[in-house]
Amino acid sequence: MGTIISFTDLVVWQKSHQFVLGIYSVTVGFPKEEVYALTSQIRRAAVSIPANIAEGFKKKTLANKINFLSHSEGSLEEVKYYLILAKDLNYISRIDFEKLTLDAEEISKLISGYVKAVKNYHHNNPTN
Repeated sequence: MGTIISFTDLVVWQKSHQFVLGIYSVTVGFPKEEVYALTSQIRRAAVSIPANIAEGFKKKTLANKINFLSHSEGSLEEVKYYLILAKDLNYISRIDFEKLTLDAEEISKLISGYVKAVKNYHHNNPTN
């Protein structure tokens, strides 16, 4: 593992960014009447995942870092619901649903691992 200088070096951010690209890809096929509804909502929530990881990266206090990661987790759960809704409305295929759901589960585990690493780092380096 190399040195982490930027949020873009974080695997959790990289996977989250790829997830957003996947969400954008599948939502292109949503009905036009959903452009200001479900399409906008799922994209907004998906973008919030890596955006909060990025924003929290430079926060100095443990509480601030954890707060931003918590927002990422909340947005991820929101996207999971929108995926269920999109599947039930037949806006996405079962294959796309299953792939994105698996990706979301992986990201959830990565965020949890990152939270533990951040807590451990701050515990072992209380002045940072």
